[in-house]
Amino acid sequence: HVQLVESGGGSVQAGGSLTLFCDTSEFILATYCMAWFRQSPGKEREGIASINNEGITNYADSLEGRFTISQDNVKKTLTLQIDNLQPEDTAAYYCAAEPLVCYGGTWSEGAAYWGQGTQVTVS
Repeated sequence: HVQLVESGGGSVQAGGSLTLFCDTSEFILATYCMAWFRQSPGKEREGIASINNEGITNYADSLEGRFTISQDNVKKTLTLQIDNLQPEDTAAYYCAAEPLVCYGGTWSEGAAYWGQGTQVTVS
């Protein structure tokens, strides 16, 4: 059973920063490729960043620069640091395991496992 539990979302003012967390197991972080996605109301799901079990990161072209993905195998946590938040960053943010983009697929193909999401609202 792949358990992914996000936290860290909230309401922030434009220009601020947030760190999102995804609690999972050491086995999953050590074995699976992991990623963050987001989805705004009325918009398609959007891939943000991935990190494989060697620590190699990959960012969606349109979003690179303000987002930083990392993982802490000791704390069993995947994180997403978001800087200089803008209103258009308002979305539900999802942690995912085994995104297809890690295996030659595209961001739009999604992932095998998903968390329940955490809401970020920027005003």
